[in-house]
Amino acid sequence: MTAEPPASAAPPRFRAYGPRHIDTIAARHGLPEEIRETVRRVSLVLPFRVNEYVLDELIDWDDVPGDPMFQLTFPQRGMLSRDDEDRLAKLSADPADTPLLREAVQEIRGRLNPHPSGQQQLNVPSRDGAELPGLQHKYRETVLYFPGQGQTCHAYCTYCFRWAQFIGDADLRFAVPDPGGLIDYLGAHPEVHDVLVTGGDPMVMSTERLRGHLEPLLRLDPVRTIRIGTKSVAYWPQRYVTDPDADDVLRLFERIAASGRQLAVMAHFSHPRELATDLARRALARIRATGAVVYCQAPLIAHVNDDARVWSELWRAELAAGAVPYYLFVERDTGPYDYFKVPLARAVEIFADAYRTLPGLARTVRGPVMSATPGKVAVDGVEHTPEGAFFQLRMLQARQPALVGRPFRARYSATAAWLDELDLDPATPADLAAAVRGDAAPTEGNPR
Repeated sequence: MTAEPPASAAPPRFRAYGPRHIDTIAARHGLPEEIRETVRRVSLVLPFRVNEYVLDELIDWDDVPGDPMFQLTFPQRGMLSRDDEDRLAKLSADPADTPLLREAVQEIRGRLNPHPSGQQQLNVPSRDGAELPGLQHKYRETVLYFPGQGQTCHAYCTYCFRWAQFIGDADLRFAVPDPGGLIDYLGAHPEVHDVLVTGGDPMVMSTERLRGHLEPLLRLDPVRTIRIGTKSVAYWPQRYVTDPDADDVLRLFERIAASGRQLAVMAHFSHPRELATDLARRALARIRATGAVVYCQAPLIAHVNDDARVWSELWRAELAAGAVPYYLFVERDTGPYDYFKVPLARAVEIFADAYRTLPGLARTVRGPVMSATPGKVAVDGVEHTPEGAFFQLRMLQARQPALVGRPFRARYSATAAWLDELDLDPATPADLAAAVRGDAAPTEGNPR
């Protein structure tokens, strides 16, 4: 790993902008009053956070509000119902209504399915009869770890399925202050060889804090892969290039790679513009120089990337940067889902049209994939038969390992956007059908 030469000017320091800075952002970038008030109202319910890099380098202010990066980071009209927006506008106008406003916000959030796919009920492991906070164990070989100091991001995506992590409600948040419980749990479960450190974004932590969460994993021989889920390369690439401890974090990555583990940086890129800056490309080059492998994933989201040409450009840019195109996800049924969802039929078309344009080395990407209650379900295409059209489906990953790789099918629908909206073929094997319906046996990946 080679340090960057000293710059003549001091590198930028990270500064977050939230709801209380809306007027400042509006004055600087010329946001109309109507858009400003929409952001103000919707951010009462959904989290809002950006930074100077996102504002200055990623958003095309001449194309607001249609600009995809503006849609990706700023709350929009339509993310809440018109009735809910009007209700929030009325209650927020009078300070005397503050208690009623809090009640309304809580009630609206409850209707937005803050924890999809049963992650609070089904994924939290236990030991000696007590639940272990800050962990999820959905699949046998993989544990998710939520370090408490990493449960925010450099900027928030408006589609984020983990939006409930950021609203200040402890009952909805996955977080743990230190890795002690994780290490004890992994010691009792040697079948786990893959730990995904996630959030929020672990890369908001200082290197010193991050080291405290990662280095204890190196004492556990069964753990062979350490993954870090992060949007930092897209939203604050300075973390790896000019931040005061940028070199320190890269040395930490080197140490993990030198231990014989695979260090996988699971980078979230939602649009090719996030890879178009010199800083982002330099950040990726520096990460890769440590021995880490960068895998790229993002959901298909309306208003941002629901276009085959966008995905083709994105995957080609990832490949050119030495990263691995990995997953195109289906937007989860949470938060402003109705605003962002794309029907599965359209998702299949977009994926296929983009995939055909790719060189062979970029065809590592898989999709469209739903991270649903029973596991990761791929929509492999549409089959036309004398009995009608069917979606071809496959369990890429599953709570029950015996289901992994198994194909099945469901009746074609032009409007269905999630697994629970599909009508399974009556010939679906009983164990697969039970898993999809949610009445399967307890998962092997989450012993309780």
